[in-house]
Amino acid sequence: MTVSSSVAHANARAVALTNPWAVVPALGNLDAYISAVNRLPMLTQEEEQRYAHELRDTGNLEAAKKLVLSHLRLVVSTSRQYLGYGLPHADLIQEGNVGLMKAVKRFDPDQGVRLVSYALHWIKAEIHEYILKNWRLVKVATTKAQRKLFFNLRSMKQGFKAEDAAVDITHRDALTEAQINVVARELQVKPDEVREMETRLAGGEVLLDPTPTDGDEHAFGPIAYLSDDSHEPTAIIESAQRDALATEGIASALDSLDERSRRIVTERWLNVNDDGSGGMTLHELAAEYGVSAERIRQIEVAAMKKMRTTLAEYA
Repeated sequence: MTVSSSVAHANARAVALTNPWAVVPALGNLDAYISAVNRLPMLTQEEEQRYAHELRDTGNLEAAKKLVLSHLRLVVSTSRQYLGYGLPHADLIQEGNVGLMKAVKRFDPDQGVRLVSYALHWIKAEIHEYILKNWRLVKVATTKAQRKLFFNLRSMKQGFKAEDAAVDITHRDALTEAQINVVARELQVKPDEVREMETRLAGGEVLLDPTPTDGDEHAFGPIAYLSDDSHEPTAIIESAQRDALATEGIASALDSLDERSRRIVTERWLNVNDDGSGGMTLHELAAEYGVSAERIRQIEVAAMKKMRTTLAEYA
């Protein structure tokens, strides 16, 4: 490297560290984004530790931004591993970036690991969740074992194909019974689950509403025989009743409780996030009211019973 190029590189690094967004274009295509991300400088271990401590101890958002920006290339690299599922690369990167930001928020610099190792789990988890929610618009995996099967079956099949080619076996797409048993044993699932997942992964796409061609004016797809019950009168009435119970009914049931019972029910069941986190535990409420956790549980049970009675009367 020449002296002039070294100086230019040092200047670019200094600019990126003081204002990282300066090298990321505000608008442009995906290739431009990836190119810009790859030019962002990596942090040294000392810089990473300093920014992580600033974020944890003072909530410094500038430190958080530097930690995120310096690891965007990790998201791009990781997202490439999931291009075989037919989803847009930009969307995979976007979901991975969400995982990266979650990792930065939760990262503890005193644990003795680099952020890159810690963030990889969160990036993959967010991408996995996106793929499972959107791939073929169906839920292809509901348990932890099935999720592991979904993300490993494709690579294991490639390994089997390579073995077949090495011994001059005619190319085949479907797994043999022996291979199915190997996959089931290694991933700790039932052979039937392997067969079902293989069938779903190999299935072709079907248009819900195909466009008629010149030679076929009566072309139709599954949308022609999928029923929509959302506007059926009985369903509308039931939906209105559920909405009323979820609003006025719950409010009325809460009003029937004494202040302590209402607080316990609210903290235990209403002040929670979509993932079930955020509510106070029995022990936290017990410490606040100076009683045992068992007493809080008894109050909760009695309050819920009274609320059910009130809701039944309201309905």
